[in-house]
Order: sequence, then structure tokens, then C-alpha cells
Amino acid sequence: MKGILIHLKRLDWVLIVSTLFLVGIGLFSIYSSSLGRGDFLNFKKQIIFLGLALFLMFLFSFFDWRGLRENPYLILILYFLCLFGLLGLFFFAPEIRGIRSWYKFGPLALSPIEFTKIVLIILLAKYFSMRHIEMYRIRHILLSGAYILLPIVLIFPQPDLGQVLILIALWVGVLLISGIKLRHFLILVLCFLLISILSWSFLLMDYQKERILSFLFPYDPLGVSWSQNQAKIAVGSEEFLARV
Repeated sequence: MKGILIHLKRLDWVLIVSTLFLVGIGLFSIYSSSLGRGDFLNFKKQIIFLGLALFLMFLFSFFDWRGLRENPYLILILYFLCLFGLLGLFFFAPEIRGIRSWYKFGPLALSPIEFTKIVLIILLAKYFSMRHIEMYRIRHILLSGAYILLPIVLIFPQPDLGQVLILIALWVGVLLISGIKLRHFLILVLCFLLISILSWSFLLMDYQKERILSFLFPYDPLGVSWSQNQAKIAVGSEEFLARV
């Protein structure tokens, strides 16, 4: 018992409390929506998942993560398992509202995309920890981008533009922390702008364009920006119940 208490004290409680705070905001939002509909099934499911997540967090906190640092092959195995999981979505995942992003196991759903994010963070951290002195070489940036590109190629056709943007932001964030050169960063920004223009013209569907425009210019209160404006009204008027 004493050993468990000592272990608990060593945990990063700032990170844990911050995460629980964000989770609490999400739960409150789901509760408000459930209260408006009179159906609390989703809220109860999220409470169960939260309890399971806390248990797994405590369980995995005993795992010695230095094994990943010392065994790069294990990280690569996890990475390729994630790629196979993303590829399998096209064959085994049911189509829900035109998107194949979840494996269904009875009442439960599992998304390999979330595991892919964690594995990519570990993989990129391992990659740059061994090459942070050579960050001036652009080939390291390009190779790290290849690790991100493969999951993006599998996620974009689902289609799931939001997750693609999250993976790109994850990669850029790790690059900035790793000490990327300013001129390389500006080149990446220029490439991103060029790719964005081409994607807007040839790849993105109309509803994806509408979502981006509603995020950047939420000035259509009765159209695509309805949800965002209702949320602002609820917060501004201090009303916590979802408006339906």
C-alpha cells in the first residue's frame, strides 16, 4: 500500500488534472445535450469510458516506457499495426454517415486513428531525439513527414479531413519543439499554403469547404454556422442547457 501511495505521488498531477478538466467540459456538454433530449445513454457511456480510462492510466503508469526508447523496433511494429488498422477500416468498418472511421464490436466502437496519434508522437519523439543535432538537414524533416503522410493517405479517403489536420498539427508541433530552422519552417508554411490551394480546387468536397468557411467566418447564423453561434449565445447568456 505504501508503494502505491509513493507511485501516485510521482505521477504528473498537473497533466492529469488538466486532462480531467477538459474531460469535464466535454461531459458537461454531453449532459446538457442529453438533458435537452431526455436521453442520458451517451452521457452514461462516457462516464463508464472515463472510469475505464482512469483504470488503464493507472495500470500503464507502472510500465517502464524506457523500453520504447531503447527498442526502436517495437515502436515501428506499433506504427505498422496502426497502418494495418487504418487500412482495415476500408474493408471491415461499417459506413456511418458516409465515413468509415470506427470498428464496431457490438455496442462498442473502436477508432484506430486515436491509437495512431499516440504512436506517432512516440515515433517522432524517438526519431528527433536521435537527430536533434542534425535538425539543420532538411532530409530529416522530409523523412519525419513520410511517417505522417502514410496515415494521412489512409485517413483522408474515409473521408476525415479533421483528423488529417490534427495529424499535420501534431507533426508541426513536434518539429517546433525539436528545434526546426526558421527558414525550413517558412518553407513548410509555403508548401502547406500551396497544397491547401490545390486541395481546395481539386480534392475537397463541398461540405468540407463549408465547414472550413464556417470555422473561419462564422457569420451564417441560420446555415452552416448555426451550431457555433448557438454555443456562443449559450455561453454569453450563461445558459448551460443546450439549445435545441
